[in-house]
Amino acid sequence: MPTYEYKREDGSVFEVFQNMNDDALTNCPETGQPVKRMISGGGGVVYKGTGFYNTDYKNRSESPSCDSTSGNACACSAETAK
Repeated sequence: MPTYEYKREDGSVFEVFQNMNDDALTNCPETGQPVKRMISGGGGVVYKGTGFYNTDYKNRSESPSCDSTSGNACACSAETAK
């Protein structure tokens, strides 16, 4: 269940666990003051496990590098020439 933040008229803030289908609160359950739901940044996403890292964000330093001193041409030099 998501956590929603509400702000009372006096400026104090409180959190409430609510179902996504529930209507927003109009009054504070503790004080009875009118409240407004605040927009929050949400939670961060954490990717765990070996599969995600190994398949999507593997160390890019392992890719072949362009070496202009040895005369080896590569795709990146062709891209910069366009």
